[in-house]
Amino acid sequence: MLEQSRLPHSSDAASGLHSKRAVDSVQSFTDLPDLLLVERTRGRDTRAFETLMRRYNRRLYRIARSILSNDDMAEEAVRAAYIRAFANLDRYEPAGKFGAWLARLAFNEALTLRRHSPGAAPSAVAPPAAEAAPAGEGSDAVATRQQLEDAIDALPEVFRTVLVLRVVEDLSGVEVAVCLGLNETTVRTRLYRAQQRLKVDVARRLRAEPFNIFDLSTERCDRIVAQVFSKVHAVSPVVSDAR
Repeated sequence: MLEQSRLPHSSDAASGLHSKRAVDSVQSFTDLPDLLLVERTRGRDTRAFETLMRRYNRRLYRIARSILSNDDMAEEAVRAAYIRAFANLDRYEPAGKFGAWLARLAFNEALTLRRHSPGAAPSAVAPPAAEAAPAGEGSDAVATRQQLEDAIDALPEVFRTVLVLRVVEDLSGVEVAVCLGLNETTVRTRLYRAQQRLKVDVARRLRAEPFNIFDLSTERCDRIVAQVFSKVHAVSPVVSDAR
């Protein structure tokens, strides 16, 4: 069974010491490069796997959302991508970036989900209240963000996904090409055509304020992590060393 870190309880003092070490270790994980986290995850360390998920949750969600145009289905695709990644982690070759490998998995899972759900409705124009306005975002900013998201959703998928990765997620042309399995020239062409299809004022605002577009709420991020763990829990025993 997959287990989160379990600390010894031989004494209150020992428990306190182990707890502090565990917290310090979790905090330090955010500074580790992908390859070290991958190796720790191969060793069945849950904290390493969680760090990788939280590092790439937003990118994978945006990729899936750009294909599916539905928030909940995008979340489902991201969960499926992580579960597949966990099951096939030994096949990952360090020659390529881990983030690109994950992105490719999310891209494929989103395409599969779309094929199997042809009648799925797009997300409602008004998102749930908990996700409608990030902290500090006023009503004008919310309206602008919604307008930009609607304009992107109206693009054909082949242009939409490239636009989201290049402009919103700020990946390089090479990174986008690897993520989507395209050549760099195709990426440039699709980006150009996507921007041409947007109204001039919409394209200008998108370039100026891309960061909250199709953003991932903390609640949704936490849910993805929890549900992925609940799935892999029954697949393979994963333990976490507090050292």
